[in-house]
Amino acid sequence: MLAYYSRLALRSLRRNPMLTALMVLTIGFGVAASMTTYAVFRAVSGNPIPDKSAQLFKPQIDNWGHDNGRSSDEPPDAMDYTDAMALMRAHKAEKQTVLYPVGLSVIPANPQSRPFLANGYATYTSFFPMFEVPFKYGGAWPASDDTQHAPVVVISAKLNQRLFGGANSVGRSMNIEGNSYRIAGVVRSWNPQPRFFDVNNTQGFKSESPEFWIPFTRAVDLKIQTWGNNNCNAGSPPGWVGWLHSECVWLSTWVELPTAKAVARYRQYLEAYAAQQQQAGRFHWAPNVRLRNVTQWLDYKHVVPQESQVSLLVALGFLVVCLVNTVGLLLAKFMRRAPEIGVRRALGASRYEVYRQFLAEAAMVGVAGGVVGLGLTALGVLGIGMVFDPDIARLAHVDVSLMLLTVLVAVLSTVIAAFYPTWRAAHVQPAWQLKSN
Repeated sequence: MLAYYSRLALRSLRRNPMLTALMVLTIGFGVAASMTTYAVFRAVSGNPIPDKSAQLFKPQIDNWGHDNGRSSDEPPDAMDYTDAMALMRAHKAEKQTVLYPVGLSVIPANPQSRPFLANGYATYTSFFPMFEVPFKYGGAWPASDDTQHAPVVVISAKLNQRLFGGANSVGRSMNIEGNSYRIAGVVRSWNPQPRFFDVNNTQGFKSESPEFWIPFTRAVDLKIQTWGNNNCNAGSPPGWVGWLHSECVWLSTWVELPTAKAVARYRQYLEAYAAQQQQAGRFHWAPNVRLRNVTQWLDYKHVVPQESQVSLLVALGFLVVCLVNTVGLLLAKFMRRAPEIGVRRALGASRYEVYRQFLAEAAMVGVAGGVVGLGLTALGVLGIGMVFDPDIARLAHVDVSLMLLTVLVAVLSTVIAAFYPTWRAAHVQPAWQLKSN
């Protein structure tokens, strides 16, 4: 019977090609607008580290107080050197790290090649297991290299390709800013989006992946300035040492807390540390700390662009408008066939059979609209950079799941839109139609 209803539907759609084309285009444009904006929303709102997002936490300590013109009681987003080092020395978390972005010149061994600027991070070795960084060769440097301020480096596969032709370079040396660094590992292609561990400096999205990582302690020894934000509530003392011991915030601190008890203990430690600083006379305000996991941190920082949410709502509204128009077109089409329906009902067809026939016809319109929507969605994704930031627009892409969802939404929405016209068609009075015709 399904094949029979499909043939009837195809015959009916061919009977009025202009009306059929109008319905297909209406569905296609409505679905394409929704799926294009959904592709962007899906890309920017995903969980960048789903396995551990509930175990990784960003601590915050208010070292500025309320006399800095802030409009809220939230602590600064970053941390100063004094507090970050205090947390590292206390080692109250299972794993912990401090990091900041750096930009350094890499000098190739080949004298024919010119030095170039590379972006990376100064951090601790715990960074790699905490954030599940995948390695192609080697691995992270040992914890002893952090303590010894060793000249070691982990590089990306892209940088390894540029310097060593993609060969296993673990154990070899490379020149960074005139200093020799031993390569401990080579990271596979890795650039989580949003870049949750450095939202302060990237706003969550950055197209360029990190190219190298060096020990934080080594970077401080070499007085390597941050390549990111440096916010001060007052002037800092002159010189590198004066800056380190100022209240300027520029470091991202992360801890791994696998259980709820560990989270509670660490929060108590933060409050006790802030109270200790108050008693010592450094803080002149009540302890003010925060401890947010990855998803809470991304929500707090509003990493998902508001324009993507608004665009999605507008596109869904446009789809509703398209469906309302489709309801009117289907109603006009179905009711023009009232005499045919009356004859079928008089010959013994049930209302259920009428429902099956007309909903099958609506499903065929939905399939055709979905195919049109696929093409329009692909064009929309290609042009999304005209609306959104390029670093965000490049994340939107058409994959198999989006294609299937596009067709599914088109079919389901068209079938739903067809329920009222079909109900009206199924309730045609056979006797009245036979008498009037």
